[in-house]
Amino acid sequence: MEIDLTGPLREDAYRMLSGLVTPRPIALTTTVDPEGRINAAPFSFFNVLGDSPPIVGFCPGDRSPGIPKDTARNIRLTHEFVINLVDESIAEKMNLCAASLEPGENELIHAGLTPLPSTIVKPPRIAEAPASLECRSHSILEIGDNRLIIGEVLRIHVRDGIFDPETWLIQPGTYLPVGRMQSPNWYCRTTAMFEMKRPR
Repeated sequence: MEIDLTGPLREDAYRMLSGLVTPRPIALTTTVDPEGRINAAPFSFFNVLGDSPPIVGFCPGDRSPGIPKDTARNIRLTHEFVINLVDESIAEKMNLCAASLEPGENELIHAGLTPLPSTIVKPPRIAEAPASLECRSHSILEIGDNRLIIGEVLRIHVRDGIFDPETWLIQPGTYLPVGRMQSPNWYCRTTAMFEMKRPR
């Protein structure tokens, strides 16, 4: 099967690509608006993009054509955000943060999550998250209807016991992120990992 995404099926690209390119990590992103109101929203078009400098990228869709979601608007205005990673323990609460709430309504309160002060950015991190990445926006690229936000990671907060403090490697069994699978409602667990050593 060959599918031409430059023709009539272009409108179906989201369903196809979001189902094929999986599992994707989830960025439960916290921002604040210029008035200091907190916003929290999950995005699965997200990943780490490089390490020198350490950068992450995610792509929030528009609320409606040409109208950015609160997350993108807040980052454009304040240049700061926190990526809170999602494991099984907060998966359901992450999903509650995706609800369409009234502007200014705090998703963390709605989901029963706890904000904690960040070290150098204004948006809070989430206490229940296994790890949080304090970020400053580097650039925002608009490509068609896509808005790619690239941020430099300034600080990492991680739950005790996840990292081996001597090697900085994840200790097996201590971090069980969930992954986003096909649209609209599918996720996966990461409990069935296997090791495959790279050839020399």
